[in-house]
Amino acid sequence: MPRLTARFWVDAYLTRLRLQDIPAFVVAHGDDTGGAVLVKLATLDGKAVLFQRSFDLMTGDRKWIELASGDEAEVDATVSRQRSFDPDLWVIEVEDRQGRHLLDKPGLT
Repeated sequence: MPRLTARFWVDAYLTRLRLQDIPAFVVAHGDDTGGAVLVKLATLDGKAVLFQRSFDLMTGDRKWIELASGDEAEVDATVSRQRSFDPDLWVIEVEDRQGRHLLDKPGLT
């Protein structure tokens, strides 16, 4: 199965969030073709969760895993560390008090 470019996936993800009235912003624009994507979910109470797409070696599936969670400042520090060694990294910030991120929905793996 052909892989989507990072830019295409980001645009589609932002559209799906917008259709659900979930605010989201591109905080760091990575490489359009092959940049990895981090999704930070801020619940607007000082807490956040950072998701990273992972490859399951046993099944070959791609899935979203939690890379960090807790105080938003600590999650932001994790993002900064990741960006320091991967300049092609995309970072999307989702803001939702209900904790919705849609990464568990079909078509977003």
